[in-house]
Amino acid sequence: MNDLVSLLKKDRLETQLPDKKPLYGEGEAKAEAERCLYCVDAPCVKACPTEIDIPTFIKKIASGNVRGAARTIFEQNLLGYSCARVCPVEVLCAGDCVYNAWGREPIQIGRLQRFATEAALQPGQKMLFPPKPKNGRKVAAVGAGPASLAFCGHLAAEGFAATMYERYAVPGGLNTWGIAPYKLLASDSLAEIEWVGKMGVDYRMGVEIGKDVTGQKLLDEYEAVFIGVGLGEDSKLGVPGEDGPGVVGAVEWIRQMKLEKPASEKLGRVIVVGGGNTAIDVARECALLGAEDVAMVYRRSKADMSGYAHELEAGRKEGVRLVENAVPVAVVRDAAGKITALRVAKGASGKAVPGTEHDLPCDLVALAIGQSKLCEIAKQFPGVELDDKGRIVADPKTGQTGNPKVYAGGDCINGGKEVVNAVADGRNAARHLLAKKG
Repeated sequence: MNDLVSLLKKDRLETQLPDKKPLYGEGEAKAEAERCLYCVDAPCVKACPTEIDIPTFIKKIASGNVRGAARTIFEQNLLGYSCARVCPVEVLCAGDCVYNAWGREPIQIGRLQRFATEAALQPGQKMLFPPKPKNGRKVAAVGAGPASLAFCGHLAAEGFAATMYERYAVPGGLNTWGIAPYKLLASDSLAEIEWVGKMGVDYRMGVEIGKDVTGQKLLDEYEAVFIGVGLGEDSKLGVPGEDGPGVVGAVEWIRQMKLEKPASEKLGRVIVVGGGNTAIDVARECALLGAEDVAMVYRRSKADMSGYAHELEAGRKEGVRLVENAVPVAVVRDAAGKITALRVAKGASGKAVPGTEHDLPCDLVALAIGQSKLCEIAKQFPGVELDDKGRIVADPKTGQTGNPKVYAGGDCINGGKEVVNAVADGRNAARHLLAKKG
């Protein structure tokens, strides 16, 4: 697929958000790299789900070998560019930097990784991993998100014919339409996907498994099939007044903001329901876009929130306020059906206390209370099982499911972790398949 970036509208709301961690200049990168102690038993490597040799790539930046640094990163993490932008390094690699124990600023690993990988992705650069001659083996992936990209990319580089099937018109999964723009723009995600595609990955967009093509057909045509479908639709509150304009799922709101909403759109009073990282992302985005007021409503206390503390603190500084121990009980609308408020009750152990209801005025409610599981996909493949939480059951080391020809990875097996976890799943599945004889 040529020029994926052209699929995007140029005048998009997401482009109004500033880059929170701008690209290092050459001098800045070298100075930061020279701070690294190059630990022999580096804790940062152990904290990285893709086990990137962090001291080695940083040392190469310090010595001026930026291309070599990128190769070191991509050998372990083919989506090292986007992961450099979106990884919560504060609780992963940088969070385990030895400098933390000394009360000093940890090495800015994410920004150094971005510096090296972005240089490698620039137009005109020679391919780091030219694909080997075709070996006659064929694989497919369902879903075009990070896990599938890693799976197909690694195998395509080894000579496999790798085809990805995606129901949406734009590939990339959450990297393209679900990541906060101040971390990663949709256009940046698509540029990375084009780079992976040069290894020989074929993208089939607008194809829904079970509707346009059956799982059995894929099993008949390909040596192996990888399921990397992520999660399903945003969950709902199940309260009166919820259905109608002004109430939207958080992931869907991010998708619209990144791909569809014009840059001129203005935001009024916004309430985000939830306490996870998606809720924090939406709240921060709205605040940075100049919303009149942004509040996060959470049914328990701040201490119970699953979102990262550093992200919540950043949101607070940007104008997001937290309403704790508040349980939504209804969406209030006027006679014309326009939303006017979210009615909440005081929360006790996450449950509404009768008689404590009050209204929080708003113009938009974004629901970040989880996503459904895509169980129907699993039914397309005999032998693929689900656990009691609706996740696909797969070997955590290889990604292999109950059907030996089917692998799975990413959110559909872990319930919703980081992009880097999905990349690790796809890579590990590819390596397991590579170890098999053709």
